[in-house]
Amino acid sequence: MSAVAEIHENVQGPAVHLVPALSRTDPVGDPFLRTRFALPARPRTFLRRQRLVDHLGEALRTPLTLLNGPAGAGKTLLAADWASGLGPPVAWLTVDVGDCRPGVFWAYVLQALRACGAPVSEAVGAPADAAGVDHRLLSALAGELNDRERPVVLVLDEYDRVTDATVAEQLEFVLHHSGRGLHLVLVTRTEPLLPLHRYRAAGDLTEIRSAELAFTPEEAAVLLELQGLSLPVQAARNLVDRTRGWAAGLSLSALAARESSDPELYLKEFEADRSTVADFLLAEVLKRQPRQTQDLLLRVSVLERFCPDLANELTDRVDAEAILAGLHRENAFVERLGQSWYQLHPLFGEILRAHLRVRLPGLEPELHRRAARWLHRHGFLPETLAHSAAADDWDLTAGALVDDLAIGLLFTAPSAENLARLFSRMGPEARSPATHLVRAAHDLARHDLDHGLPGLRHAEEQLAREENDAHDAAARLSCALLDALAARLTGCPPEAEKAAESAAELRQEVPAHLLDKHPELTALLMTHVGSTLLWAGRYEDARAVLTGVAGAPGGVSTALPRQEAMGHLALLDYMNGWPGRAERKALAAVSEADRPGAPRPSGSGIGRLVLAAVAVDRNELGRAQALIDETAELSSGSPDPVPAAGRALATARLLMARGKVRDAMEAADPAVPAAVDSPWARSHEALVTSAAHLAGGRPDEAAEVLQAVSGDQPVCAVEAAAIQLAARRPEAAFDLLDRVHAEGRTGPAVTVRAALVRAGAAATAGDEVTARKLVAQALLDARRERLRRPFLDAGAWIRPLIATAPLQELAAGWLTPAAPAQGGRTRPHPPPAPLVAVELSAREHDVLDRVARMMSTEEIAADLCLSVNTVKTHLKSVYRKLAVNRRGEAVRRARDLRML
Repeated sequence: MSAVAEIHENVQGPAVHLVPALSRTDPVGDPFLRTRFALPARPRTFLRRQRLVDHLGEALRTPLTLLNGPAGAGKTLLAADWASGLGPPVAWLTVDVGDCRPGVFWAYVLQALRACGAPVSEAVGAPADAAGVDHRLLSALAGELNDRERPVVLVLDEYDRVTDATVAEQLEFVLHHSGRGLHLVLVTRTEPLLPLHRYRAAGDLTEIRSAELAFTPEEAAVLLELQGLSLPVQAARNLVDRTRGWAAGLSLSALAARESSDPELYLKEFEADRSTVADFLLAEVLKRQPRQTQDLLLRVSVLERFCPDLANELTDRVDAEAILAGLHRENAFVERLGQSWYQLHPLFGEILRAHLRVRLPGLEPELHRRAARWLHRHGFLPETLAHSAAADDWDLTAGALVDDLAIGLLFTAPSAENLARLFSRMGPEARSPATHLVRAAHDLARHDLDHGLPGLRHAEEQLAREENDAHDAAARLSCALLDALAARLTGCPPEAEKAAESAAELRQEVPAHLLDKHPELTALLMTHVGSTLLWAGRYEDARAVLTGVAGAPGGVSTALPRQEAMGHLALLDYMNGWPGRAERKALAAVSEADRPGAPRPSGSGIGRLVLAAVAVDRNELGRAQALIDETAELSSGSPDPVPAAGRALATARLLMARGKVRDAMEAADPAVPAAVDSPWARSHEALVTSAAHLAGGRPDEAAEVLQAVSGDQPVCAVEAAAIQLAARRPEAAFDLLDRVHAEGRTGPAVTVRAALVRAGAAATAGDEVTARKLVAQALLDARRERLRRPFLDAGAWIRPLIATAPLQELAAGWLTPAAPAQGGRTRPHPPPAPLVAVELSAREHDVLDRVARMMSTEEIAADLCLSVNTVKTHLKSVYRKLAVNRRGEAVRRARDLRML
């Protein structure tokens, strides 16, 4: 048997069980066709789906059952399989086109009843005229059915061929007056002309429709095995996604795949328009439609979804509403999405697009262009971009993005990479202001100033010549965003503030609904401004701007600027000596970056750099290295000054802590050109250089380098004071400490180091009482923050002091090992109060708790009834949230935060 014949048998079921010859003829005088009364035989590849058989079982409790689905959905074989399991009488009639005539239809119904062993009496009679039927016959038939002790099940297959409303009315009359004597089952592609709403409201209707008829992935896998293909469930799932579980599509694809050397690859990549699926759909669906309907289907095939107005736009007609409603009603592979929107079945859409190129060559780009213009007018931006790009109309594509004030989506949206790929096809011939803006945004998003800045200037020059353009304000506001980004990348605060002022004026000219629709534009712009101000050392100005961004409305579109703002605020806190606050904000930034749907790559990694610097201050050097390594890809080759300086700061501090002085000097230079010098970046670089000179026995050079450090940088000033003291310049050290502008802004990292510098000076002068008092103060301030590095860097003088009883108790358990209690046991020190509220899901808590109990991944999976891969996924999420890389670090961190 050929593949096509086999699938025809599987879907249509032409094989029949013949019944004994019956002598009567129909009203036309032709003998009854006995095959129309026989249950179709199920082929050897038929799959019984018990869930559907069970649902059909409800038909015996309701007078009317409807099996409604498209061609090839398996309706007929399902009904036949169910009916074959029923006891008699079961009457089966396959409806023919000629049955539209009432006399012929009822003659065949009566003959079906006789064929199943439920004959009606002579009193009912038989239709004599093909065109009509006596009402007395219908009344007599209903009366006899109503009197039956055992009801008759009447299955009318292919009932969609009945198009005469008179026949439908007569059938409803007989069904209504037959009482419990008749169970009517309609197998149809279309909605029958019966008052279904009444039956549905009364609970007298059993319905099985397309969604329920669709094969599940598990059912598809079994069906494929029956077809001779043994495939993984995932391969079956992929095929189900493409065919929407359509029975004929699955079977036809399987038969074709059997002839392929790699069936799994064939099912994944087969071209629908070059398969037997195409032959089936073209013959059973497309060619059955009138010419105008075929034309509409071919034209809307270029769309993912469509409504009547959009379809009319593509056909230059006004009849789409009725046609689409009819196609949906007929199950012609046109699916309703709701609110007057439709979509084509995926395979049908593929086949129609290929057919469009043959029947109407060259029309496809114009259809995309028309669709894009309609979608743009009605505010559907993503689809506008897709269709205008498909038409290679880049002025329209870029213009729609800019007009919608959506250029920020190239930076923040989860689909930013898709947009970048879409516009990467734009050629140099597109020369409108909008295309220049999009190119500039694309380049600047990748920190390519050499190409991005000229493109931005081209756009601004063109806009200056087109001042009366209706969309000028949106384009200029887009320019302001890119100007602010360029200012950030070049470290130029005046240009950033100029862009912010321009944006503030332009926002008054842009429709409010666009600003509300795209909060990411303002959030991005202000993040760039805040970063530039931070670079210039204008901390309070930067904090004010960035705090506003961090509190911007939530949502995916503002996730990146919120994350970036929080990371910058963390750096501000760190530089003011507040490691705990810095850690809280940095973890919030990292958590935002790791949130599902966040843009990739996600930000500059500044949050992790701050966490690394805090880890160095706590002498957690392994953790600091891991965090720095995680930012390597984000920071590599970036001209963004703040993250570059942040990476230099964290790396140099780590190397100094490890005693790698020369490497630290090389790492301390951010190596990025900037229009304005950064006081804090310069100060940190000077500290590393000075420490290197001191370590090399060059105290004078060390002191000279420290001239670059000012009291406006509190953390740097107290570290510089420590170097001056180590260089035996106590007066210079105290002068630096006195010049620190505290004003309540500085935190423990400043006060601890300042106290240790003064304690060191007192110890050198022989004033042990003052030194001990100052060290005690430093220990108290440092314990909550676990600041270990200042004590490790203080010098040899501090060790004897900390070894004394009062100070030893303050240091025990976090700076030094806990002192032994009576009986030789160590006395546990209460853990510090939690610094950060880390949010773990309930399942993540379960996994972490079992990790703390030293259970393996496999044991955790078994204990929680999860897969090993799921446990690994939860562990990765825990690591991200706790900013660690290993199990032991996660447990320690969780205990520090009192989560275990």
